[in-house]
Amino acid sequence: MIIHISDSTSYDTERDLTPAERHILQKLFLWKSMATSLKQFRDEKNKALQKGWGNSGPIQESASLRNIIKYLETQVLENLSRNTDNQSAELQR
Repeated sequence: MIIHISDSTSYDTERDLTPAERHILQKLFLWKSMATSLKQFRDEKNKALQKGWGNSGPIQESASLRNIIKYLETQVLENLSRNTDNQSAELQR
């Protein structure tokens, strides 16, 4: 999978991440849409990194994974903002 985090930066998960990092990233894609706060997203990220892949133990974040996670964090904040805006609109009806 190719992840474009900006016009000039993209990552090929097959080439740029280890199998364990790809596993963590799959979990974080799910949490990106489910998180009710940035803190919750970060807590889940930390748990996943500590647990590892199949309870293999801690995974060291590569620079590539770190950059992708920062990008996901901005998307979490956008989702939260959008949800807040939608809730405000519902209350005004």
